[in-house]
Amino acid sequence: MDAFIGWWQELPTHMDPVLFSIGSFELKYYGLMYLVAFVLTYVLALYRTRTESRFPYNSDFLQSFLTYQVLGVIIGGRVGYVIFYNLPYYLSHPLEAFLPIAMGPGGIEFRGFAGMSYHGGLLGVIVAGYLFTRKYKVSFGNLADLFAPVVPLGYTFGRLGNFINGELWGRTTESAIGMIFPDAPGLDLRHASQLYEGFFEGIVLFLILWSIRRRAFPEGSMMPFYIFGYGFFRFFIEFYREPDEHLGFVLFSLSMGQLLCIAMMIAAIAIFIWMKKNNPIPDIAPVKADRKK
Repeated sequence: MDAFIGWWQELPTHMDPVLFSIGSFELKYYGLMYLVAFVLTYVLALYRTRTESRFPYNSDFLQSFLTYQVLGVIIGGRVGYVIFYNLPYYLSHPLEAFLPIAMGPGGIEFRGFAGMSYHGGLLGVIVAGYLFTRKYKVSFGNLADLFAPVVPLGYTFGRLGNFINGELWGRTTESAIGMIFPDAPGLDLRHASQLYEGFFEGIVLFLILWSIRRRAFPEGSMMPFYIFGYGFFRFFIEFYREPDEHLGFVLFSLSMGQLLCIAMMIAAIAIFIWMKKNNPIPDIAPVKADRKK
C-alpha cells in the first residue's frame, strides 16, 4: 500500500506532457485531449441524431456546427482570460493578448498563448452557436438540447490534458491523496483539482444530463441545466484549487472562478425561467431503429 501511495503522490513528476517531437515541433497531450474531446462530442451528437426524432441533422451539418464551436472556444477562451483574469497586464501589453508573442529584454519573443478561460470559452460557444443558427435558420434551443448533454464527457479529457500538462494544480493538503506537482511552489502535496473537475464537471454532470435528456422540458432547457450544473460543481471544487497567483482571493475567501460560477448559476436560473414561459415543450419520441442509416 505504501508503494502505491508513493507512486500516486509522485505521478505528476514522471509525466511528460510531450507526446512526441520532430525537430522543434512538439505535439503535447494537452492538444490531443482537446481533439479527443471534440471528436467524442461529435460522435455522441451524431448518435443522438440517429436515435432521437427531434434532431433532424446529418453529419455534414454537425461538422459545420462544431467548426463554429471550436472557433468560439478558442476566441472566447482567450478573450475571457484577458478580461477576467489579467486585464491590467494586457492593457499595458495589447499585442500579447491575441498574438503568441511577448516583449522580452531582447525584443519580441515567441511564447505561445498563455491563459484560457473556461467561462470565456462558454460565452464564445454560445455566441458562435447563435451566429450559426442565424446563418442556417435553425433553432438555437434545439441545437443546445442536442449538444449540452454530451459536452461534459468531452470536457473530462480537457481536464485530463491539464493534469498531464502539470498545470492548474490544487491547494496544499496533508492528505495521502495529494500529489507533488513539479512546477508548483515547493514540494508540498497538493490536491489534484484537475482530476476532481474532470470527474464531477465531466463524468458526473454527463451522467445527470444524459439521464434526463429525453424528459419533457421547454426547448433549450438543457443549456441552462448544463450551465448551472457546471457552475455548481466548479464552485465547490475551487475550494481545493489553487487560485491564480496574480489574483489570489478576489472577494473574502472566494476566487475569481467562484465568482464567475455564481454568476453562471444565477444566469442559468434566469434563462430557464424565461424558457419555461416562452419556449414550447418539444416532441421527444425516439427514432425507430431502422429509420436512419
